Amino acid sequence: MTTGAGGNTPVPVSRRPETAAAEPVGAAQGKRSTAGDAVAGGLTTPAAVPEAQPARKSKRGRGVTRRQRPLWMLAPGGTLMTIVIVVPLAVALYISLLDLDQYTFREWTSAPFKGFANYLEAVRSADLVHSIVISVSYALLVTVITLPIGVAAALATQNAFAGRGLVRSVFLVPYVLPAFVTGTVWHIILQPGGVGNLLLGHLGVPNGLWLNGPRSFWALVIVQTWASWPLIYLLTLAGLQSIDVTMHEAAALDGAGWWAKLRYVILPHLGGPISLGLLISFLHNVNNFTLPYVLFGVPSPHDVEVLPVLTYVESFQNFRFGLAAAMAVWSLALIAIPLAVYLRVVRLDVGSDESQRRARR
Repeated sequence: MTTGAGGNTPVPVSRRPETAAAEPVGAAQGKRSTAGDAVAGGLTTPAAVPEAQPARKSKRGRGVTRRQRPLWMLAPGGTLMTIVIVVPLAVALYISLLDLDQYTFREWTSAPFKGFANYLEAVRSADLVHSIVISVSYALLVTVITLPIGVAAALATQNAFAGRGLVRSVFLVPYVLPAFVTGTVWHIILQPGGVGNLLLGHLGVPNGLWLNGPRSFWALVIVQTWASWPLIYLLTLAGLQSIDVTMHEAAALDGAGWWAKLRYVILPHLGGPISLGLLISFLHNVNNFTLPYVLFGVPSPHDVEVLPVLTYVESFQNFRFGLAAAMAVWSLALIAIPLAVYLRVVRLDVGSDESQRRARR
């Protein structure tokens, strides 16, 4: 209360209510926004907030989903594979159904159609069965012999020593030499008056024919073993270098001997590289044409008439191209069997690893 100008009459002083002072800031801002929405004709409702518009697809991404993009990335490799593998394979399959020889070769597209008669003739032929037996037996024998040689050479050159690089380079020489050079050199060595018979004579082994007759099979096994064992050596050496050093140190601290370390530490880690090396070695031995062709010539002895050489003879000496194509298809089926088994085993191994990882999580 205050006194007025006349002196004694009290004049009431208006005060703002305390609730106004305590009004929150948000409410005041809401009032101002509501007042701002008013127009000359009266009050209007607050403007609605616009809904979020979906992002427009870029022009570059139209018509191509994320699932389709990897297919576009595989297009160059797929095109090359189609030209190099699929088209020749399709032509070979078509030729195997024709009666194609030197008389119909000029117009091979209009050659008489035989269907599966070439396949039946190839199966009924004793030469094909004999060639398959020779090819598989010598390939398995060479693969089994090269395994311990390659693993032993890899273990011998694993640790550092003076001249290790030179020794490793020398071990790879038989593998990097062309098959034509290898066949020519061994053909000279295994001749009746060659170095091989002279050395064997000093050891008390009677001389014999290594390039013809029953010994020709063992000559092929020896030469192929000499030429292919560095593959097992190379893959085994790569597997040895991938083993963690701490595992060797832990085995040494536990007092593990050489055999225990080899059995429980080294060999379990070499299963993948050795399996791959054995598969590649077997497929290479079965398909090897150059070495038997150069070493024994054509026609080759009956004991070393492998499947690639027989296919060559039927095609380029007997000029029965349809039958030779059917034999080539049988050879492809023979190769596909161990390859399918290996891929199946690898797939199961990968699946078991993934299941173990999920179980750990």
